[in-house]
Amino acid sequence: MFRSLHFFIHVLSMKIRLNTNSRTVIHNFQRCLNRWYKAERRLLPWREETSLYRTVVSEFMCQQTQISTVIPYFERWMTSYPDFHSVATASEESILKHWEGLGYYRRAQYLHALAKSLTVTPPPRTAAGWEKLPGIGPYTAAAIASIACGRAVACVDGNVVRILSRIVGEEAVFKSGTEAARHFTPLAGALMEDDNPGTHNQAMMELGATLCMRKKPLCTICPVREHCRAGSEGFAEELPRIQRAKTVAQTLNRIWITQRGRILMHRRPDKSQRMARLHELPTADQVGFTPGTLINGRSITRNRSITHYRITEVIHFPDSLTKTQKTKARSNDCKWVSMKQLDRLTLSGPHRKWIGEILNQKMTE
Repeated sequence: MFRSLHFFIHVLSMKIRLNTNSRTVIHNFQRCLNRWYKAERRLLPWREETSLYRTVVSEFMCQQTQISTVIPYFERWMTSYPDFHSVATASEESILKHWEGLGYYRRAQYLHALAKSLTVTPPPRTAAGWEKLPGIGPYTAAAIASIACGRAVACVDGNVVRILSRIVGEEAVFKSGTEAARHFTPLAGALMEDDNPGTHNQAMMELGATLCMRKKPLCTICPVREHCRAGSEGFAEELPRIQRAKTVAQTLNRIWITQRGRILMHRRPDKSQRMARLHELPTADQVGFTPGTLINGRSITRNRSITHYRITEVIHFPDSLTKTQKTKARSNDCKWVSMKQLDRLTLSGPHRKWIGEILNQKMTE
């Protein structure tokens, strides 16, 4: 059967009118996929209680974030902000605080801006309309339009690219995930189930997240394995072939300095592309330390990865700051914060963890 679907894809690429056999193959693919989804889908809060608002929030939160991480954030968010109006009228400080630890804070700011825009104009019904709103790209627009508005538009994310590349056995190398998504969008659209597009899109994404995984795909229990060339021929794990961006190594020297129950913190400026307005430990250059002055003295090292960056952050513990360093710190948006006020500030997840670990260690010294 997979050869029939593979043949259909070539027919599609040549823009030849579909014949009865091709439509039968598509219908069988849809039937197998959706029957599996209805039986095996994960019980997620935004699926069990549905609304336009819950769909939008879940799509923002699930971008580049594991579902298991999102669920508690989603439930807390719904308690504090049950609708677009409550988000629109909240302060940005409160919005960011509720997002703390979820990462990619720009999403929270976009969601805030989106909610404000929807208090002025009614929500769009089409994917094209959603793409015009803050923070929404082609994938998110398609997801919202299909799941919440019933529009027959295919969602093509990394999961869907992986499934389709394996089904057809596409061995070409794509320069980026965006190029791969663009390549497979016509096929994803042709395989859409027009009568229930939201369920179909969620089934495709669920399949990629739970069975057709990047490593060690579970081909033997895949509901559409009879259609899959790579799965049948045993090279599914090799696909898709996408050039990965080279990992860039960065080292940041940060300063831990306290005085009279206060700690020096840095607030990222509004123009920052990542984590704007969040607080973090200041870097050495923001406070006026040179590499040479940090060679001696106690320090701890923490490592983390963000997209294609591998970041090593070294936290130094100087005894004091000079008058010149204090002046430079003020000019770089650094400020003294009471230890009792730390919980009120919005920090990135790693910084919140590091500060907690250091404070606990100091209490035991």
